[in-house]
Amino acid sequence: MNWKNYIVSDDNVLAGKPVIAGTRISIEFIIDRLASGWSEEDLLENYPRLKKEHLQAVFAYIRECLKDGLIYDFSHHTSS
Repeated sequence: MNWKNYIVSDDNVLAGKPVIAGTRISIEFIIDRLASGWSEEDLLENYPRLKKEHLQAVFAYIRECLKDGLIYDFSHHTSS
């Protein structure tokens, strides 16, 4: 899955946040809904422009961000 075929960033759309191509649906919005308990089916039902491939691209994008260290790694910190 090449997420770059589905996710774009444009300074003129949502201040450059990554979005699903052809929409104003941000990756942040999708992850927020999933973190709030929405299922993939909930997203697809409520946002008909979203397709299963878009959600797969979101997960591939996040995986790449994690691999590249773009998301903060808490494992190096201990609580006091």
